[in-house]
Amino acid sequence: MKKIVLLLSAGLIVFGIWFQTSHFFVPESILTFIGTEEDDTDTTVKHAFDNRISNVQVGGTGRVVKILSDDTKGRRHQRFIVRLQSGQTLLIAHNIDLAPRIDALNVGDHIQFYGEYEWNSEGGVIHWTHHDPDGHHKSGWLRHDGQLYQ
Repeated sequence: MKKIVLLLSAGLIVFGIWFQTSHFFVPESILTFIGTEEDDTDTTVKHAFDNRISNVQVGGTGRVVKILSDDTKGRRHQRFIVRLQSGQTLLIAHNIDLAPRIDALNVGDHIQFYGEYEWNSEGGVIHWTHHDPDGHHKSGWLRHDGQLYQ
């Protein structure tokens, strides 16, 4: 009788693990890079903005429409606003304590980005555009004039 109970218990554990991973598992490739094309990024960012969703990895291209002063409180961030092809604007907050600053950035420049989207009422913020020195977060990057900043 004890063997049957142990066998049933083990079976339930295996079934629980299988059920959880097969029904709720989302491949990392989907979570880590949504929006490989500009239109996909625009659609993904619009969906995230409309539904107030944060913590979405996105990559795409935008045109710099405004350069803001660096945020120097706490970890320093280079800040600028990009406009996507759809017209949506995003604030890019690039940590310059962990990655190089883009000194040659100008209004009108195109920039490629890969980072984490966070919702806000003004369009959203892209951050984590750098490596994670602790290795706990997906590394991001910026590309400007053929140079990679991460």
